[in-house]
Amino acid sequence: MEVEEQGTKSRVVKVNSKESWDFHVNQATLQGCPIVAHFTAVWCIPSVAMKPFMEELAYMYQNMSFLTVDVDEVKEVASKYEVKAMPTFLLLKGGVPVDKIVGANPDEMKKRIHSLAQSNPTDIP
Repeated sequence: MEVEEQGTKSRVVKVNSKESWDFHVNQATLQGCPIVAHFTAVWCIPSVAMKPFMEELAYMYQNMSFLTVDVDEVKEVASKYEVKAMPTFLLLKGGVPVDKIVGANPDEMKKRIHSLAQSNPTDIP
């Protein structure tokens, strides 16, 4: 049995295929768990800079699912949600997009994610 030390395991799941995206969205939907998806690219400095912030949010909101999607690796998912700029953050509830934030704006992210959490009372830290 593997024992992981606190803080070593990321709460942000990297999606590497459309199948992986569908699986995680379906799992979260079945569990009544809202999703925060970070659409990123390795060449996009603001996007890469938001990664630690996403980790922080993922620890604050334990009852939400946090996903990261590299638009160059999973083009199909990026185009399905009309992601045209990085970073883009897509908030989903019940598997359906309810909000989209374009650009690296931590304060706005906190506000919108807190608002999403309030629509799911068990998620408020």
